Amino acid sequence: MKIQGLTAVMLPLALLGAAASAGAQTPAQTAQAAAPAPAAPAPAVGAEAPDFTAPAASEAGATAEPVSLKALRGKVVVVAFYPKDRSSGCTAELSKFRDEYATLFPQGVVVLPISLDDLASHVGWAKDMKFPFTLVSDAGGRIAASYGSLMPGRPYANRTVFVVGKDGHVVYRDLKFGALDQHAYDALAAAIKQAQSE
Repeated sequence: MKIQGLTAVMLPLALLGAAASAGAQTPAQTAQAAAPAPAAPAPAVGAEAPDFTAPAASEAGATAEPVSLKALRGKVVVVAFYPKDRSSGCTAELSKFRDEYATLFPQGVVVLPISLDDLASHVGWAKDMKFPFTLVSDAGGRIAASYGSLMPGRPYANRTVFVVGKDGHVVYRDLKFGALDQHAYDALAAAIKQAQSE
Protein backbone atom coordinates (compact mmCIF):
# COMPACT_ATOMS: atom_id res chain seq x y z
CA MET A 1 0.00 0.00 0.00
CA LYS A 2 2.83 2.35 0.87
CA ILE A 3 4.52 1.63 -2.44
CA GLN A 4 1.31 2.28 -4.32
CA GLY A 5 0.83 5.59 -2.44
CA LEU A 6 4.39 6.60 -3.26
CA THR A 7 3.82 5.72 -6.90
CA ALA A 8 0.67 7.86 -6.94
CA VAL A 9 2.71 10.83 -5.75
CA MET A 10 5.75 10.23 -7.96
CA LEU A 11 3.83 9.77 -11.22
CA PRO A 12 2.39 13.31 -11.40
CA LEU A 13 5.82 14.71 -10.48
CA ALA A 14 7.43 12.69 -13.25
CA LEU A 15 4.84 13.90 -15.73
CA LEU A 16 5.43 17.51 -14.62
CA GLY A 17 9.16 17.11 -15.12
CA ALA A 18 8.60 15.62 -18.58
CA ALA A 19 6.34 18.48 -19.53
CA ALA A 20 8.93 21.01 -18.38
CA SER A 21 11.70 19.28 -20.34
CA ALA A 22 9.42 19.19 -23.39
CA GLY A 23 9.24 22.97 -23.38
CA ALA A 24 6.19 23.71 -21.22
CA GLN A 25 6.46 27.16 -19.60
CA THR A 26 6.20 27.88 -15.91
CA PRO A 27 3.89 30.74 -14.83
CA ALA A 28 6.96 33.00 -14.40
CA GLN A 29 8.14 32.19 -17.93
CA THR A 30 4.67 32.86 -19.33
CA ALA A 31 4.52 36.26 -17.61
CA GLN A 32 7.96 37.14 -18.93
CA ALA A 33 6.97 36.17 -22.48
CA ALA A 34 3.84 38.35 -22.25
CA ALA A 35 5.80 41.46 -21.18
CA PRO A 36 6.08 44.13 -23.87
CA ALA A 37 9.34 44.41 -25.75
CA PRO A 38 11.58 47.26 -24.60
CA ALA A 39 11.27 50.48 -26.56
CA ALA A 40 13.68 50.99 -29.42
CA PRO A 41 16.01 53.97 -29.24
CA ALA A 42 14.61 57.17 -30.77
CA PRO A 43 15.46 57.41 -34.48
CA ALA A 44 18.41 59.71 -35.05
CA VAL A 45 18.38 62.69 -37.36
CA GLY A 46 19.06 61.28 -40.82
CA ALA A 47 17.48 57.89 -40.05
CA GLU A 48 14.34 56.68 -41.77
CA ALA A 49 11.28 57.42 -39.64
CA PRO A 50 9.55 54.22 -38.47
CA ASP A 51 6.41 53.68 -40.54
CA PHE A 52 3.03 53.19 -38.90
CA THR A 53 -0.63 52.84 -39.76
CA ALA A 54 -3.15 53.63 -37.03
CA PRO A 55 -6.72 54.83 -36.43
CA ALA A 56 -7.25 58.55 -36.00
CA ALA A 57 -9.92 61.11 -35.16
CA SER A 58 -10.65 64.70 -36.08
CA GLU A 59 -13.25 67.23 -35.02
CA ALA A 60 -15.68 65.43 -37.36
CA GLY A 61 -15.12 62.06 -35.68
CA ALA A 62 -13.13 58.94 -36.48
CA THR A 63 -11.43 59.16 -39.86
CA ALA A 64 -12.68 56.84 -42.57
CA GLU A 65 -9.20 55.50 -43.21
CA PRO A 66 -6.33 54.94 -40.78
CA VAL A 67 -3.38 57.32 -40.94
CA SER A 68 -0.30 55.93 -42.67
CA LEU A 69 3.06 57.70 -42.49
CA LYS A 70 4.22 56.03 -45.68
CA ALA A 71 1.18 57.39 -47.54
CA LEU A 72 2.31 60.92 -46.61
CA ARG A 73 5.69 60.57 -48.35
CA GLY A 74 6.43 63.76 -50.27
CA LYS A 75 5.10 65.96 -47.45
CA VAL A 76 6.76 67.28 -44.31
CA VAL A 77 5.18 65.47 -41.35
CA VAL A 78 5.41 66.41 -37.68
CA VAL A 79 5.02 63.36 -35.43
CA ALA A 80 4.25 64.68 -31.94
CA PHE A 81 3.89 62.22 -29.06
CA TYR A 82 2.12 63.43 -25.93
CA PRO A 83 1.12 61.68 -22.68
CA LYS A 84 -2.66 61.94 -22.35
CA ASP A 85 -5.81 63.59 -23.73
CA ARG A 86 -7.20 66.42 -21.60
CA SER A 87 -4.21 66.60 -19.23
CA SER A 88 -2.95 70.11 -18.52
CA GLY A 89 0.37 70.01 -20.36
CA CYS A 90 -1.12 68.22 -23.37
CA THR A 91 -4.03 70.68 -23.53
CA ALA A 92 -1.51 73.55 -23.52
CA GLU A 93 0.56 71.95 -26.28
CA LEU A 94 -2.27 71.00 -28.60
CA SER A 95 -4.08 74.29 -28.01
CA LYS A 96 -0.88 76.03 -29.17
CA PHE A 97 -0.83 73.77 -32.23
CA ARG A 98 -4.45 74.73 -32.90
CA ASP A 99 -4.19 78.45 -32.21
CA GLU A 100 -0.99 78.90 -34.22
CA TYR A 101 -1.75 76.22 -36.77
CA ALA A 102 -1.12 78.33 -39.89
CA THR A 103 2.12 79.72 -38.46
CA LEU A 104 3.56 76.47 -37.11
CA PHE A 105 2.34 74.18 -39.87
CA PRO A 106 2.32 75.98 -43.24
CA GLN A 107 0.37 74.62 -46.18
CA GLY A 108 1.49 71.14 -47.14
CA VAL A 109 2.75 70.25 -43.65
CA VAL A 110 0.93 67.52 -41.74
CA VAL A 111 0.97 67.35 -37.94
CA LEU A 112 0.10 64.06 -36.27
CA PRO A 113 -0.27 64.27 -32.48
CA ILE A 114 -0.10 60.73 -31.07
CA SER A 115 -0.96 59.30 -27.65
CA LEU A 116 -1.90 55.93 -26.20
CA ASP A 117 -5.49 57.07 -25.66
CA ASP A 118 -8.15 55.04 -27.44
CA LEU A 119 -10.07 56.29 -30.45
CA ALA A 120 -13.20 57.20 -28.45
CA SER A 121 -11.15 59.51 -26.23
CA HIS A 122 -9.61 61.17 -29.29
CA VAL A 123 -13.01 61.64 -30.93
CA GLY A 124 -14.43 63.44 -27.89
CA TRP A 125 -11.37 65.62 -27.28
CA ALA A 126 -10.91 66.62 -30.93
CA LYS A 127 -14.56 67.64 -31.11
CA ASP A 128 -14.49 69.59 -27.84
CA MET A 129 -11.25 71.40 -28.73
CA LYS A 130 -12.06 71.90 -32.43
CA PHE A 131 -8.63 70.72 -33.49
CA PRO A 132 -7.79 71.37 -37.18
CA PHE A 133 -5.67 68.19 -37.27
CA THR A 134 -6.16 64.50 -36.57
CA LEU A 135 -5.19 62.73 -33.36
CA VAL A 136 -3.61 59.32 -33.86
CA SER A 137 -4.51 56.50 -31.45
CA ASP A 138 -1.56 54.35 -30.42
CA ALA A 139 -3.41 52.07 -27.99
CA GLY A 140 -0.81 49.58 -26.80
CA GLY A 141 2.11 51.92 -27.48
CA ARG A 142 3.58 50.17 -30.51
CA ILE A 143 4.27 53.42 -32.39
CA ALA A 144 5.63 55.24 -29.34
CA ALA A 145 7.95 52.28 -28.64
CA SER A 146 9.31 52.36 -32.19
CA TYR A 147 10.17 56.06 -31.72
CA GLY A 148 11.78 55.56 -28.31
CA SER A 149 8.94 57.60 -26.83
CA LEU A 150 7.23 55.10 -24.53
CA MET A 151 7.47 55.84 -20.80
CA PRO A 152 9.12 52.82 -19.16
CA GLY A 153 6.61 50.94 -17.04
CA ARG A 154 3.79 53.41 -17.68
CA PRO A 155 0.96 53.50 -20.26
CA TYR A 156 1.97 56.93 -21.55
CA ALA A 157 4.18 58.39 -24.24
CA ASN A 158 6.90 60.91 -23.45
CA ARG A 159 6.43 64.39 -24.92
CA THR A 160 8.65 64.09 -27.99
CA VAL A 161 8.50 65.69 -31.43
CA PHE A 162 9.96 64.50 -34.74
CA VAL A 163 9.98 66.33 -38.06
CA VAL A 164 9.97 63.88 -40.95
CA GLY A 165 11.20 65.23 -44.28
CA LYS A 166 9.63 64.66 -47.67
CA ASP A 167 11.87 61.63 -48.22
CA GLY A 168 10.67 59.92 -45.03
CA HIS A 169 13.80 60.60 -42.98
CA VAL A 170 13.97 62.35 -39.62
CA VAL A 171 15.30 65.88 -40.06
CA TYR A 172 14.70 67.15 -36.51
CA ARG A 173 13.84 65.71 -33.13
CA ASP A 174 13.17 67.07 -29.65
CA LEU A 175 13.12 64.30 -27.05
CA LYS A 176 11.97 66.59 -24.23
CA PHE A 177 9.58 68.96 -25.96
CA GLY A 178 8.53 71.75 -23.61
CA ALA A 179 4.76 72.25 -23.81
CA LEU A 180 5.08 75.61 -22.04
CA ASP A 181 8.38 76.69 -23.60
CA GLN A 182 8.10 79.17 -26.49
CA HIS A 183 11.66 78.30 -27.53
CA ALA A 184 10.52 74.74 -28.24
CA TYR A 185 7.83 75.99 -30.65
CA ASP A 186 10.26 78.43 -32.30
CA ALA A 187 12.78 75.64 -32.87
CA LEU A 188 10.04 73.40 -34.25
CA ALA A 189 8.84 76.10 -36.65
CA ALA A 190 12.40 76.69 -37.87
CA ALA A 191 12.93 72.95 -38.43
CA ILE A 192 9.68 72.69 -40.40
CA LYS A 193 10.64 75.66 -42.56
CA GLN A 194 14.04 74.11 -43.26
CA ALA A 195 12.45 70.76 -44.15
CA GLN A 196 10.05 72.43 -46.56
CA SER A 197 12.90 74.03 -48.44
CA GLU A 198 14.74 70.75 -48.98
